[in-house]
Amino acid sequence: MAVASLVLGIIALVISIFSGGSLGVVGIICGVLGLIFGIVGRKDEAKKGLATAGVVCSLIGLLLGLILMIACVGCAAALA
Repeated sequence: MAVASLVLGIIALVISIFSGGSLGVVGIICGVLGLIFGIVGRKDEAKKGLATAGVVCSLIGLLLGLILMIACVGCAAALA
């Protein structure tokens, strides 16, 4: 679970940063799934650090994806 959390967190970060808000839904979904897997993965003492890194990456990717998607929608609404 910890490795899946870290992978999904990194994917959420990459999608959120490089898509510019256009693929925000995919980044948000990856962030939420990574957050859930990280919280569940923290129960294993051997991979607790890896799970924590996954939670942090997922949370940053989730928040960044939400902010960029809201900004993208706001900008499109202002132009309409």
